Amino acid sequence: QVQLVESGGGLVQAGGSLRLSCAASGRTFSQNDMGWFRQAPGKEREFVVGISWSGGNTYAADSVKGRFTISRDKAKNTVNMQMNSLKPEDTAVYYCAASTQRYGRRIPIRQDEYSYWGQGTQVTVSS
Repeated sequence: QVQLVESGGGLVQAGGSLRLSCAASGRTFSQNDMGWFRQAPGKEREFVVGISWSGGNTYAADSVKGRFTISRDKAKNTVNMQMNSLKPEDTAVYYCAASTQRYGRRIPIRQDEYSYWGQGTQVTVSS
């Protein structure tokens, strides 16, 4: 059974930091691009950050650029997202996802470009 399991969410004050992790099991995702999405209450799920299958290319949404970074450990089959300078508007459920295919130099940002999804982890940023 293929699973992506997120961890590291929680409650943090504005300006604080959190590190989310995504652990894969059931298969290796070393050949997949990986991404983090989020969904705030009453809003659609949106792309946050992504990383290429090689780990050599990353892309972040404008709303988190300079604050969130993504990394991957292929040996451990994990993907991590470091979130700094958190804002109340970052409050959301965060999802890890693995892409359907390799997209070369372009980091996929659409939900339909991802085939595997985790269950999500809640991040709440208080003001």
